[in-house]
Amino acid sequence: MSRARFWLALGFCLAGIAILAGLGTWQVERLAWKQGLIDRIEQRVDAKPVDLTALRAAYAATGDVDYIPVTVSGRFLHEGERYFLSTFEGRAGWNVYTPLVTGDGDVVFVNRGFVPYELREPQTRPEGQVEGSVTITGLARNAPTQKSGYFVPDNDPAKQTFFWRDLDAMAAGLTLTSNAQVLPFFVDAGPGRAPGGWPVGGTTVIDIPNSHLQYAVTWYGLAFVLAVMTVLLVVRDRRAARAATGASS
Repeated sequence: MSRARFWLALGFCLAGIAILAGLGTWQVERLAWKQGLIDRIEQRVDAKPVDLTALRAAYAATGDVDYIPVTVSGRFLHEGERYFLSTFEGRAGWNVYTPLVTGDGDVVFVNRGFVPYELREPQTRPEGQVEGSVTITGLARNAPTQKSGYFVPDNDPAKQTFFWRDLDAMAAGLTLTSNAQVLPFFVDAGPGRAPGGWPVGGTTVIDIPNSHLQYAVTWYGLAFVLAVMTVLLVVRDRRAARAATGASS
């Protein structure tokens, strides 16, 4: 191997080791962050439900109310139903998001739960369109500010069909009083079925995968393999240099 090719290969190897080790370190940092997130969620979901006033205060203080148990009361605006494409127990269908008018006139979107694909339209499940005052206990969810990934389809507000929870788009078109506001979070209803069987609540996904340790081991392992290859490259070059010196003498 010529000297120029050797130094080029050595440079690429050292850069690769640095990059792979950096990726491994990043995954270790992500591991700590993800474990902290999982611990916080576990602590929250096991807590006693708060009322809407306390939840609003928590949101105002931190902007984060994800998975906090909450109890809300009010009346549903069934004409404002929105539909979020979902699956439940192996069936394709929709999560039904319905605006709930609270006692002070504000509105919070409640994910009432899952209905099969063919039961999207309210007239197919009239018993579930509960009138009058209701009380819902469930989990608060933060409202995302953007799609979670490039491959998530765009929402179709004209058809009330949603693939990600765009609160502004979901609230558009609601008929509200002049001083009412749409609260900046959602509530996922807890387990239980509406009259007639649909929607069925308790669809919140709480199981959060944490594979960062495996990723870190993979990146560090590749860095180690490349480091061994680099050492072998240097040893081979030194031996070749010594052999060339011996032959010339």
